[in-house]
Amino acid sequence: MTVSLSACAKSDSAESASASCAPADLKTVTANKLTIATGEPAYYPWVIDDKPESGEGFEGAVAYAVAKQLGYSADQVTWVRTTFDGAVTPGEKNFDFNLQQFSITEERSKVVDFSSPYYTAPQAIVSYKGSKIAGKITIASLKGAKLGAAVGTTSLDVVEKQIGVKPEVFNDNAAGVSALKNGQIDGLVVDLPTAFYLSGVEVKDGIIVGQLPSTGSGDQFGLLLSKGSPVTSCVSQAVDAITADGTLAAITDKWLATDAGAPVLKP
Repeated sequence: MTVSLSACAKSDSAESASASCAPADLKTVTANKLTIATGEPAYYPWVIDDKPESGEGFEGAVAYAVAKQLGYSADQVTWVRTTFDGAVTPGEKNFDFNLQQFSITEERSKVVDFSSPYYTAPQAIVSYKGSKIAGKITIASLKGAKLGAAVGTTSLDVVEKQIGVKPEVFNDNAAGVSALKNGQIDGLVVDLPTAFYLSGVEVKDGIIVGQLPSTGSGDQFGLLLSKGSPVTSCVSQAVDAITADGTLAAITDKWLATDAGAPVLKP
């Protein structure tokens, strides 16, 4: 916190730090406005009904909580849409921060900035009733299963390292879901919030077999900003503040319910 405040403040005093992170002092894309980006479309449970301006859904609620912490009213928030790939590439951005479940990685941090993490996502296995792995309660019982994951994801690493099987690799989760529906794989490994959506909406008779035990270094999501953004420190400070005061935990409990219907798999 000391580092964050120092980068954001004009002096060592708490009052100066707070003042320098006020809307009038922040060098945002548009003066006295906060421009926030999300995907096109944005999906449940991150954004409800593809309307981030409603503040409904986990990331919609997080965005407005951060905005409020920075001193912006709801009518000072403007939304824009971007692709995921476009946001993580180098270059000038048309937003102050972007949230589309961007995992904080060393590689991405070379070309964009990230705030403090606002969510650490456990991994889970999606399948369907009557599948080969339905009802399995241990990781050991999955050794003979055919599991899939999207390329370049933490989920792929989990299949290889934590479960210990060679995964089927897909270009994206949509391709993995198609394979699951066609019986080409027994289960698809994704982050737990996505697992709730896939099992409840995309996969007929979908189930969450279980979630993988935390390794203490889960897939962390951060607000994405342009590299060297003048507001990175203040945005991180705002995330830290809503984490410390319990706001973020309340948002997580309301919109993600991460412990509901997804038992932790035993070794």
